[in-house]
Amino acid sequence: MKVAFLAGHSSIHTVKWVNEMALRGHEVHLITMHPGTEALHPSIRIHQLPFKPPYGYYLNTRHVRKLLHQIQPDILNTHYASGYGTLARLSGFHPNLLSVWGSDVFDFPYESRIKMKIMQRNLAAADQIASTSDVMKQQTEKIYRPNKEISITPFGVDCERFRPIETNKISNNNRIRIGTVKKMASKYGIATLIEAFAIVKRKYKGDIELALIGGGPEEDKLKMLAQRLNVDNYVDFVGPVPHHSVPDYLNSFDIYVALSTSESFGVAIIEASACGVPVVVSDAGGLPEVVADGTTGYIVSRNNHGEAADRILRLLNDTSVRMTMGKAGRQFVLDNYEWKENADRMENLYRTVVKEYKNVRGNV
Repeated sequence: MKVAFLAGHSSIHTVKWVNEMALRGHEVHLITMHPGTEALHPSIRIHQLPFKPPYGYYLNTRHVRKLLHQIQPDILNTHYASGYGTLARLSGFHPNLLSVWGSDVFDFPYESRIKMKIMQRNLAAADQIASTSDVMKQQTEKIYRPNKEISITPFGVDCERFRPIETNKISNNNRIRIGTVKKMASKYGIATLIEAFAIVKRKYKGDIELALIGGGPEEDKLKMLAQRLNVDNYVDFVGPVPHHSVPDYLNSFDIYVALSTSESFGVAIIEASACGVPVVVSDAGGLPEVVADGTTGYIVSRNNHGEAADRILRLLNDTSVRMTMGKAGRQFVLDNYEWKENADRMENLYRTVVKEYKNVRGNV
């Protein structure tokens, strides 16, 4: 099959999808405005568009039409329903599978009436819509309810790469390490996590630290918060790390915590669970979908640092519970979010969309 992706090369999510389809023997073309540094399969053909966003979502229309006419793909898979979704709609290409990502349906449509109209048109122009989670599917349906059922295509985890490795510790000391892999931005609840950690540090007698993986706009502000709460000597702002290093960091954690106030899908959580790390997450968005509360970890109320501290303390005070939850978490991921099975689902959806489009076109 010949598959064209209209998406940002800068996203690891795009990189994983295009690489997987190339590995499966498909001819893959990536049409993008966003250059990236992550390695792509050598067979993938990259088409860099001349105009940059946000105006590029309109100005590149002629270039995309020309490219698609030259490539003649069996299907166009557009990732991100706002910007690239607009460009896909203006290109007029079919069949178009539109994959919604999160902020495109949770935030963008509510910024103005015009943006709501744009999103509704983009969704209506797609031959099929796909979502990584049930909660994002439900949100998409609030904006536009298509005639066809929205497909669930989870963004799973390579359980060979993300697996427990006891000897692969980042830290060589005996501290218990609590951590998260998130951008230092307000929506990800990092301030709430630091506040929860401050409570834990006062109550727990053992040696602990908090590792924050990922840079971002709030980093300086968060460092000041840690200093104000007198835990700055125990909070390690690691900064951004390449995706291939994430399994090493996750394996250095004893507990993974994600206290976002808004989240479309919990990729980082299932990566942690795949590494056998028990998790504490907020009840925001798609996070409850990827945690079995009381079995693979704990779900707490968002913006509630006291409740989060309580659950972290439970895990700190019982090593056997941490181990049991960690093992259950990995099994949960193997059963529901194993990458190859999720990629099979996407590949089968491609075939279905192409077949249905050919049938419709043949009947016209």
